[in-house]
Amino acid sequence: MRIRNRSVFLGPSLYAHFPVIRLELDLGALEAWPTVRLGAEFIDGLVAALPGLDEHGCSYREPGGFLRRLREDEGTWLGHVLEHVAIELQNVAGADVTFGRTRGTGEPGVYSVVYEYKQKDEGLEAGELAMRLLTSLLPAELQTAGILPDGWEWSSARDEFIRFAQRRALGPSTSAIVAAAQARDIPWMRLNDHSLVQLGYGKYQQRIQATVTGRTSHIAVELAGDKDETNQILGALGLPVPRQALVQTEELALRAARRIGYPVVTKPYNGNHGRGISIHLTNEAEVREGFHLAQAVSRSVIVETFVPGDDHRLLVINGELVAATRRTPGHIIGDGQHDVAQLVELVNADPRRGVGHEKVLTRLELDAQALTMLERVGYTPGSVPAADEVVYLRSTGNLSTGGTATDVTDIIHPDNRDMAVRAVQAIGLDVGGVDFLTENIAESYKSDGGGICEVNAAPGFRMHVAPSEGMARDVAGPVVDMLFPPGSPSRVPIAAVTGTNGKTTTARMLAHITKMAGYTPGLTTTDGVYIDGQRTVEGDMTGPVSTRMVLADPHIDMAVLEVARGGLLRAGMGVPYVDVGAVLNVAADHLGMKGIDTLEQLAEVKRIVAEVARDCAVLNADDPMVLKMAAYTDAATICYVTTNPQHPLVREHIRAGGRACALEAGINGQMITLYDKGSHIPLLWTHLVPATLEGRAMHNVQNAMFAAAMAFSMGIKLDAIRQGLRTFDTTFFQAPGRMNVFAEHPFKVIFDYAHNAHAVGAMADLAQRMEVGGRRIVVIAGPGDRRDEDLRAIADAVAGRFDHYICRRDDNLRGRDGDEVPRILAKALLAQGVDEAQVSIINEEEAAIDAALRMGEPGDLVLIFADALVRSWKQVIKFQAEGEPSAPLRPEVPVTAEPADESIPASLADYEDLVRDERGVRLAREEND
Repeated sequence: MRIRNRSVFLGPSLYAHFPVIRLELDLGALEAWPTVRLGAEFIDGLVAALPGLDEHGCSYREPGGFLRRLREDEGTWLGHVLEHVAIELQNVAGADVTFGRTRGTGEPGVYSVVYEYKQKDEGLEAGELAMRLLTSLLPAELQTAGILPDGWEWSSARDEFIRFAQRRALGPSTSAIVAAAQARDIPWMRLNDHSLVQLGYGKYQQRIQATVTGRTSHIAVELAGDKDETNQILGALGLPVPRQALVQTEELALRAARRIGYPVVTKPYNGNHGRGISIHLTNEAEVREGFHLAQAVSRSVIVETFVPGDDHRLLVINGELVAATRRTPGHIIGDGQHDVAQLVELVNADPRRGVGHEKVLTRLELDAQALTMLERVGYTPGSVPAADEVVYLRSTGNLSTGGTATDVTDIIHPDNRDMAVRAVQAIGLDVGGVDFLTENIAESYKSDGGGICEVNAAPGFRMHVAPSEGMARDVAGPVVDMLFPPGSPSRVPIAAVTGTNGKTTTARMLAHITKMAGYTPGLTTTDGVYIDGQRTVEGDMTGPVSTRMVLADPHIDMAVLEVARGGLLRAGMGVPYVDVGAVLNVAADHLGMKGIDTLEQLAEVKRIVAEVARDCAVLNADDPMVLKMAAYTDAATICYVTTNPQHPLVREHIRAGGRACALEAGINGQMITLYDKGSHIPLLWTHLVPATLEGRAMHNVQNAMFAAAMAFSMGIKLDAIRQGLRTFDTTFFQAPGRMNVFAEHPFKVIFDYAHNAHAVGAMADLAQRMEVGGRRIVVIAGPGDRRDEDLRAIADAVAGRFDHYICRRDDNLRGRDGDEVPRILAKALLAQGVDEAQVSIINEEEAAIDAALRMGEPGDLVLIFADALVRSWKQVIKFQAEGEPSAPLRPEVPVTAEPADESIPASLADYEDLVRDERGVRLAREEND
């Protein structure tokens, strides 16, 4: 049994609409060993290790269902068992996950094991630990070598996993705030491996780190950490604080204790979590010991008056006390029979106690501090306390050290409530915790006494969210309401577009429209991330990482996401849902890769965008594969796009009040028209859209229709949509490799990145519609990692439409021999009846383009399908029409690794140089003219 591959999906994917991990598991010989054959010893050992498996319903959807599957008939196979164990391990560590699904891959003994996760590292480690646990339960002869480390032991491995998970999981306070945000439909993103979290998207975002918010004053945090300064500020306001002194030496500590008067407390100047605190010190020996204990945490030590009473945490948020908790230090209660060590074990047997903070309570530890506390009362771990005797193992009531918490919010005296609010406001915190000692919180400090020990920035919420006793309090909700008052926005509109072809141009068009409408768009495309029209990151940015990059930008108020097949298959989408999702088309490309072998499977991948659309799904009614996706979306509205005004389904949809975008013929050409709720809205003549080359480029007509439909569905005004389409063109700078036209030579050049038969065919159609006085010449290629039939389909898409064909290869061969791709293309052209004299094979891209340009004569049209876009476009614009050698080009960086699918190998510097080059060429020619 071994794991072949691991995939982590950050968002919606083929397997679920939430984060999941997929393992490709090869059972090997264990395929012949379902659980019943493995026997009761295996099953009982599994249940003993993870009793919580009894709660798994599995296919029976009721507790005990999974255990029933283990024992009935043949039982179940170990892939299915691994799924449930990985889920339960995360439950044990405190993560609430339930989803799992295991299916055969079609290969004997190989399974796709999918399970939910909350934190990536924890989820992956759960799969590894599940493997080790199952292996340990197998008979020795069935165990795979190398799975179990030497000396591996289950209980230790389980506890270490819990600690591992907690080191990476959000803390209880952060988790509570995130849960409160989710309950209010406020999105969130984790920004680091700790507790830094972004709530909301784009310009509406707020940040938290634990219970420190983006609005928390830095000065206030510094003051709260300075216990001496805090004491002075509160004392100056007449608030109850103990007398104290700040010391750096043992002698000064003793002197301060004598001056203040015994009993005293020693504590670190800037400690937390109760570390280094010693209370009720009554003599010099105890002060010395307390001083050194505190100095181990902080160089400076505070000596202060001991205030009798119980320790209370009073939580103040946004100027209001929202919770009060009495904290009791970790302790045991004697029974006259068991010794201290045994009593600790009995207390830790409470299922509410865990290794860390994954449960309501934390286990007690017989560590150095506990031994010190025992020594003070004359006990050792072997001592037997009397019945009902309380023996404290900690001097402070922190839950993280085994303390307990009792909610007292409903009984706190109003004076104590007001005192806490004044203290937090005096320090300047928006969220603060007051540590208040009093014998009776229900009595006013003015009559019953008491004292403020500390004011804490970043107070923990665990004791209030899950107290040991009493009512749990919603303390996270007020934080979220403070950051996002009811009615204030937290999201930016999100549009996602996918398809085999046209998605980059459509996304760029939509982003341009939103900018014309006054928004600050964030755009992800195959050539980079753009913020307000400026490229900030280059490369293929169509996956979930770039999505998060855009949504984390504090400037944007609109997000336009190009979503590619590769990103969906590798890691899913970067957001749980979008407002508007569009699917342009499904055509043969990348088939035979990553398990996608058919158009139906490819459609299922691209359908994810429609499935997660919340407001509107924009679908191509002219593509049968896309049309079927209407049955899979829960969007409030479906908008169909069609170039056929007689489309029967769209006609019925419009008559029923549905939304659509159709292409209608008129006396002045073709009109892009919108329909919605019975309204007929003529939008724009296609010849007025520069990107359509006066309406001839039908693929860009369709792209413009999708951009218009998406913009309309996002509430953008019609005038802004018209203005956006009328000012968007296909220059190389605005849309590199997307139908770029260069007309400065005696012949015209069209330059495009098309790399599959569908896209190549669309460009060939455009070449036929162009008015050409001379010949039509084409340079074709295909990515080396495509199937032979895909390469032949590219050749078929241009065959018979041009006067000369130049077949080339890409720089990156992607596994092919040097001239294999161009020869496949040439052979396919000949098979389609193209004359051999019309076909040339020129392997290198630069040489092939140069040959095509030299072949060009006045009136000709040269269509170039390029791969190295910047280099090739420079070659086009610098070409000397008289036949002289082309101007020198900047050296191209050698390709050393295979680029990502649909990537554009260009840098910002290249683009800037290119703009200057193109402008210079045109100015020179104007001067010559």
